[in-house]
Amino acid sequence: MSWLLRRIAISVLLVLVVATIVFLAIHLVPGDPAELLLSQGGVAPDPAAVDELRNQLGLNRPILAQYADGMLRLVRGDLGRSLQDDSSVAQEIARRLPRTLELVGAAVLLSVVIGVPAGTFAAARRAGAFDRIGSIVSGLALAVPVFVLGTLFVLVFAQRLHWTTAGGYIPLAQNPVQHLVLLAMPALTIAVGLSAVVYRMTRTAVLDVAARDFVRTARAKGVTPGRILVRHTLRNALLPVVTVVALHLGSLLGGTVLVEYVFNWPGLSGLLVSAVTARDYPEVVGIILVISVLFVALNLFVDILYAVLDPRVRSQ
Repeated sequence: MSWLLRRIAISVLLVLVVATIVFLAIHLVPGDPAELLLSQGGVAPDPAAVDELRNQLGLNRPILAQYADGMLRLVRGDLGRSLQDDSSVAQEIARRLPRTLELVGAAVLLSVVIGVPAGTFAAARRAGAFDRIGSIVSGLALAVPVFVLGTLFVLVFAQRLHWTTAGGYIPLAQNPVQHLVLLAMPALTIAVGLSAVVYRMTRTAVLDVAARDFVRTARAKGVTPGRILVRHTLRNALLPVVTVVALHLGSLLGGTVLVEYVFNWPGLSGLLVSAVTARDYPEVVGIILVISVLFVALNLFVDILYAVLDPRVRSQ
């Protein structure tokens, strides 16, 4: 329990540090944020409009007061209001975030379902036909950019085979089947490259664990190959696989911009692009903070998963 409490305390501290860095980045960079927000086409904005926006954003207050107020609002879940339509930034993020999480979660699930069994089988049949083919296919999967792969999926499955539409979004409650159909292509687009990474890491980790003394001892005792592979080898090989998946999952939280754009998926990444384009300062800051908090929470989850897979981690 003390190990878990220590990890939670570290995570909370990291969130505070990230929020502080975002605050300082906005206030310490050269230039007036209000003036930058109102500048269009290189034309200097009206000074009265700049003063009004500075008052609206609270930039005229002392920096320590702004920091304290920002931290209090963050604790309450108040991320301010959008400069585009005066809507609540927190509500807009809450509306779009589940869509991005669903897309990323489906992609990770597909990559694990494909990559772990394939990598394990390739390691068990090292230098065989499946291993050679898997190495070639995984190399190709890593080489193809996601926007090229997404465009190919649209061309083949939507325009040629007419199995689905080119993109879009339908709520799950409205039409579950169509929702999953529209989710399939963008999730598969992300999963192709990630499954190749999972495949290679699984294969390498399984081969490494299979050469260790405790596996040879189990084999000498007459334990069946299947039991050795699942109970002794694969379980101990999952730690580096979990690490790789977690690192990519964190990057995918804010890196699905191209996929959401190609398939017109209304997630958080698309909102970030529109906020940056419109210079919507509160919305940009809110999205960055939410993604950062999710990344810290993900690291905490991975630490807990490590402890479940390997009890020795709890004693470190």
